[in-house]
Amino acid sequence: MSIEIFKTRRSIKKYKPEQISEGELDLVLEAATYAPTGRNSQSPLIVAVQNPELVKKLSEANAKVLGMSSDPFYGAPTVVIVFADPAHSTGFEDACLVAGNILNAAHATGLGSCWIHRAREVFDTELGKALMREWGVPERYVGVANCILGYAAEAPATRPRKENYIIKVK
Repeated sequence: MSIEIFKTRRSIKKYKPEQISEGELDLVLEAATYAPTGRNSQSPLIVAVQNPELVKKLSEANAKVLGMSSDPFYGAPTVVIVFADPAHSTGFEDACLVAGNILNAAHATGLGSCWIHRAREVFDTELGKALMREWGVPERYVGVANCILGYAAEAPATRPRKENYIIKVK
């Protein structure tokens, strides 16, 4: 068994401007749907956005939450938003696992990716709620992760794993 894909994935914070292919996006999204979920509920919802104006609007809304004006999406041309259903006892955890699958699948596909926080805050705004209605996301859902995707503009730095990361109890 090779775990190299997990050992080499890094968060990418500089992207080329070209859009990822439909095939690459479809592979990543398919992998996302196979993330483990509590009782196999498959409760999260996934929204993939590739419209440049909408990606920019989402990035600006995310920046506003931070009180800054720079691009928190680092120029990535695609954002995949993962929503959790709080009606499920494992809704948040399920959504986190979906986001993790997106990040790992992106790397396996040759794409760069990064989890960007503040999805909850953005989708609690009037703009966010309006977008959710437009996309057909039920009102009860909450934003968990913005997974940005694109082609990396430069190789990411690697860091060794920290000491004492694992505690084994026998």
